[in-house]
Amino acid sequence: MPVTLSSLSDLPALGFDTIIDVRSPSEYAEDHVPGAISLPVLSDDERACVGTIYKQEAPFAARKIGAALVARNAAAHLEGPLAGMPGGWRPLVYCWRGGQRSGSFAAILREIGWRVDTIAGGYKTWRRLVLTAMHAPALPHRLVVLDGFTGTAKTALLPRLAALGVQVVDLEGLAAHRGSLLGGLARPQPAQKAWEGALAMAFAALDPARPVVVEAESSRIGNVSVPPAVWASMRAAPRIEVAAPVDARADYLARAYADVTADGARLADRLVALTPMQGKERVAEWLALAQMGAFRDLAAELVTHHYDPRYAKSRARHPAPVARVEAEALDDVALDALAVRLAASVHDQMRRA
Repeated sequence: MPVTLSSLSDLPALGFDTIIDVRSPSEYAEDHVPGAISLPVLSDDERACVGTIYKQEAPFAARKIGAALVARNAAAHLEGPLAGMPGGWRPLVYCWRGGQRSGSFAAILREIGWRVDTIAGGYKTWRRLVLTAMHAPALPHRLVVLDGFTGTAKTALLPRLAALGVQVVDLEGLAAHRGSLLGGLARPQPAQKAWEGALAMAFAALDPARPVVVEAESSRIGNVSVPPAVWASMRAAPRIEVAAPVDARADYLARAYADVTADGARLADRLVALTPMQGKERVAEWLALAQMGAFRDLAAELVTHHYDPRYAKSRARHPAPVARVEAEALDDVALDALAVRLAASVHDQMRRA
């Protein structure tokens, strides 16, 4: 019998060993249940072909051809990725609507002896739950926003807070972007749907009664938009400011952005993009610093003349921070100590709420 999902938290609680997406590769690439593996029973071309036959010729012919293709592709999966699965393996299979593709593949796996289930309503059920969670008026969680100027190591503090037992959601990590013009990562950003699904599952795994720390962001992180429920909750949340001197921030940024500074052409392109805001003369000075390898000095210049003025303007639209935690340095030892003070501040603010 298909599994009925009534909430996002149902999925991890079911205890399946593997979640299998049997939709076509392009469907999977656009969005899928986080952690699901792709084992398509019809390729993109095969799916289009079967659909054309169904509409233009006859449903019976389409089902017959589709069944043959599904069986052929299922055999390849059984001889390939699934060849080493033990007898006790328990997979969960889904397709677009929980219909023929997932049902056909599940039937084959079931005949082998595996305890397989499908998702009632398939991907559409999953997506509906994500939309309900991410497009609600607000989250049920008690957010605390970690505020501070660029280079105050907010992202590096999140895993340290998590290690101290504080609930965190790393928005930039899930978005694969550091939230600034120079902040793109080597891996591509997820599509908006995939980003919303990952966010929804991250929040679903947390206790709404305990505080959840997120980093201050704009409404867009690179190419993805912060979903309405998350954005509304962030705007209403108390903010704790992290503060550090420009020198310490420049040192930290030179380390944190080593992947960007290691690629001279990539760095130059991003600096040139600042010309309309900073002017040709200043950008030329920055390009010269980059060519000399003076990345710490470049970071200090960017902090002083580009990031801080814009961050200050953005900050004026939000309530003042309820607490401020200062650090003179942002090396690993200093960040460990700073995280302890921040954790105490988070708990203190939520006690006062």
